[in-house]
Amino acid sequence: MTGVNSFQVPGYGPRPAGWSRLFARDSLARRLDWPIMLAALALSGIGSLLVFSATRNRTELNQGDPYYFLVRHILNTGIGFALMIGTVWLGHRTLRTAVPILYGISLFLILLVLTPLGSTVNGAHSWIQIGGGFSLQPSEFVKVTIILGMAMLLAARVDAGDRPHPDHRTVMQALGLAVVPMLIVMLMPDLGSVMVMVIIVLGVLLASGASNRWVFGLLGAGALGAIAGWQLHILDDYQIARFAAFANPSLDPAGVGYNTNQARIAIGSGGLTGAGLFNGSQTTGQFVPEQQTDFVFTVAGEELGFVGAGLIILLLGVVLWRACRIARETTELYGTIVAAGIVAWFAFQTFENIGMTLGIMPVTGLPLPFVSYGGSSMFAVWVAVGLLQSIRVQRPMSA
Repeated sequence: MTGVNSFQVPGYGPRPAGWSRLFARDSLARRLDWPIMLAALALSGIGSLLVFSATRNRTELNQGDPYYFLVRHILNTGIGFALMIGTVWLGHRTLRTAVPILYGISLFLILLVLTPLGSTVNGAHSWIQIGGGFSLQPSEFVKVTIILGMAMLLAARVDAGDRPHPDHRTVMQALGLAVVPMLIVMLMPDLGSVMVMVIIVLGVLLASGASNRWVFGLLGAGALGAIAGWQLHILDDYQIARFAAFANPSLDPAGVGYNTNQARIAIGSGGLTGAGLFNGSQTTGQFVPEQQTDFVFTVAGEELGFVGAGLIILLLGVVLWRACRIARETTELYGTIVAAGIVAWFAFQTFENIGMTLGIMPVTGLPLPFVSYGGSSMFAVWVAVGLLQSIRVQRPMSA
């Protein structure tokens, strides 16, 4: 029974009360993964400086207030951090039981985007305007829901000891759960988010121990689907143009290829140590579109140089390394799958975002985790960090 001198976090047992014992042996704070926490905070802090540099002179965006985006980015980070704390407090096991509710809410929100309440940004009809200049992109939260939902289904009988790995029927159920929101997001169309979700599904299946035939089958189906989408003109014209510009960088340099050309110029001009924060000519001259969101890495490349850009990649590598370690050390398949799904999400989105600024990946409009401006993305990645921390501290603690 919990007494007056202790408190209890759902799913973790009683904790000693009082700040003097916060870092006592076996306390919750001691069992958190601090490298991943500090790396994520450092990335968000660096992102604040890069966002400020990219927007302080853009009066057409900041409404005449040079600190407009900086304040909002810091606020988004604070809200995201609070969501992480709430996720740890609830625990991934508690959220496991709430998956049907979370899944239903996610479907409702992405369907809401397809109504007149949805709005279009850069060709993607994937936003809901809330008011006061704030908007919500539900597809960011769908990534979390797909991970939790598939993990719940794939791990249920394995964690119960009934089976050594998920059977084919369970895999089909998990894939059905993921396909429904993916098809809705595709209708927006938000190809970048769908690509991330596909990678998440593959990562989840690999971690679950399901037959490799499913993975190879999905890869083959994905290739056929991409060819069919191209031939049947399912993609919008602007999406086809982006892929064409990726295949041929010299195609329409003043039009569809403008973003990537200016991005490469900005990064290439930074050299080893960069031009200095707030001193980048490409950034100050406002030559790179969407620099505070999709192309924020160009600010780092130009103003902080190879050293600063490398530091961002290193910090993201720390997040991925610690997440992989959490996936490996957890004692239940459910936790392994959730952590692996987050690794697949962060790894692909990081590679795609940085890759499109370097011209080695097509432009898809994906933000750089923790760094790019955007509330929905920031909230989702910090919830993911909360899930990782919850898995990390899942082992029973002594009172």
